[in-house]
Amino acid sequence: MFTGLQRRLLLLLLLPLVLLAMLNAWFDYRSADSAALQQDRQLLGLVPLLADSVVARGATPTAPLVLLTAPPVEEFLSGRAGLSAFSIANMDDTLRMGAEWLTGPLPTTQDPVFSSEEFGGVTYRIVAQRVHTVAGELVLRLADGSDYRQQWLRRLLLSVLLPNLLLALAGFFAVKWAVQTGLRPLLELRDAVERRSPRDLSALDPDASPDEVRPLVLSLNRLFGMVNAQAESQARFVADAAHQLRTPLAGLQAQVEAWAQVVDAQVSDKKSTLAPVNHAPAAITLGADQVLRLRQAARRTSQLANQLLALSRADARSANVQPLQRIDLQQLCEAVLESQLDAAMDKQIDLGLDACPVHISGQEWLLRELLVNLVDNAIKYTPAGGHVTIRCGQGRHAFLEVEDDGPGVPEPEQHRVLERFYRVPGTAVEGNGLGLAIANEIAHIHHTQLELKPGSNGRGLCVGLKFPPGPVS
Repeated sequence: MFTGLQRRLLLLLLLPLVLLAMLNAWFDYRSADSAALQQDRQLLGLVPLLADSVVARGATPTAPLVLLTAPPVEEFLSGRAGLSAFSIANMDDTLRMGAEWLTGPLPTTQDPVFSSEEFGGVTYRIVAQRVHTVAGELVLRLADGSDYRQQWLRRLLLSVLLPNLLLALAGFFAVKWAVQTGLRPLLELRDAVERRSPRDLSALDPDASPDEVRPLVLSLNRLFGMVNAQAESQARFVADAAHQLRTPLAGLQAQVEAWAQVVDAQVSDKKSTLAPVNHAPAAITLGADQVLRLRQAARRTSQLANQLLALSRADARSANVQPLQRIDLQQLCEAVLESQLDAAMDKQIDLGLDACPVHISGQEWLLRELLVNLVDNAIKYTPAGGHVTIRCGQGRHAFLEVEDDGPGVPEPEQHRVLERFYRVPGTAVEGNGLGLAIANEIAHIHHTQLELKPGSNGRGLCVGLKFPPGPVS
């Protein structure tokens, strides 16, 4: 749009200049034509004076002639030295006096004949006329090399086209600079909108825009406000719904867990006895499977509610207004490791820590949520007997990583697994597809992003983020 607007302004501003240049050339041509008509009249006026200047020494056609030039003829010939000439010839075009090159068609009547002829690189305007003189009827010719019409193209190039071309070229750059300068606030507004995060719906500053663009900025601000209100309303609904579901889900899960423990104990007791085989153990086994599936469903639902609540709390629009804290990443990794040890031991996974002292500025509860999600994902997808390692340290940037030796994520899917509710097709492990999405949202709040790459020796997956340099409070 801006390129088209610039092109349109350049065209509208330069087109009048081009039209003025053409009009100037037309007027110059008209002035040259008028000057040429005056030149023709001057030449025609000198012919009778040249005829009166001829004196014959004899009555024969070959008798030598004497020229007693009249002052106007003398002034014409001497004032245009090298650009004027004359010739006097008989009716058979035999030269009696003057320039030998000055020839041309013979007049058939007493009317003057005008023509143009080039000689010595000069184009001459020539008038030829039959005139009665004291030496008889002769053909007189006068030539003027300063013919305006013949020199018009050269004069047009030097005095009209070239200056106008330079003027148009200078005008193009001047107009282009003026257009770019005039449109700079609009371009800055475009850049400001393009640099924004999709989640940044704060209002633009109307005072920073020209008066012509201010209505557009105000309209954008109204649109941002409506979209922001709608997004906040949805976020509040999700957070409220997740918060309201946590209590009944926690109670339901507690009841199901207790029920499952009772069933597990009954199944163990039945299996430990040597009672006769009947239909009761099968019924008990069937009931135990249903209770265990109910427990898994309750756990998934409770985890989904907690993740939805965490995702709502990690929303960039609300989290960015909270103050930054000085965070010890090593202590954070140790605390998360301790909280996840039981889950790792249940799957016989070696959960390790490779941490160096490093401090950053951020929001501790969000980074704890990020690390918990990464470790939980790694434990969930790593098979029994595998390894999960939590790392933090300082290289060119402070970093935080969680590496496992599980199945990993194919490279074409690495970008998509960061989307909400997306799971790699064919994944057998139960989940909601929110763990990496929550972690990525928290990474954006800390002005970075998750990086997914293969683990050590090309096995598993390593998920980490590098913190941009900044002051540590």
